[in-house]
Amino acid sequence: MEYHGFEQKIGRILYSCGPENAQKIIVKAEVFTEDDGGKYEFDYLDENGELDWFDPDRHAIADLTDVLIEYKRFFLDNNLTNGQPIWSKCEIIVDIPEGKISINLQYDD
Repeated sequence: MEYHGFEQKIGRILYSCGPENAQKIIVKAEVFTEDDGGKYEFDYLDENGELDWFDPDRHAIADLTDVLIEYKRFFLDNNLTNGQPIWSKCEIIVDIPEGKISINLQYDD
């Protein structure tokens, strides 16, 4: 699987669990080093540009965790870390009207 496949999966999960009036979904995620879970903050911008948070169901969180762990393994298996430690945190932004997703990986210092 390439990057794009992971991004599509992540986008579908977040789109399906986000509020109906969400224009952008913003998730701050941290995948635990042991790959046994994560810590998340789910926010969104509504049609008026107001920032609020939401609490997705546990199935969406479990699915998101599974895909992020797969994504980390993809980086390791394909030697995409450029000699750096693997990322553990990321910010995901889904722009619903544009149909775009961006994933900003964050590395531990």
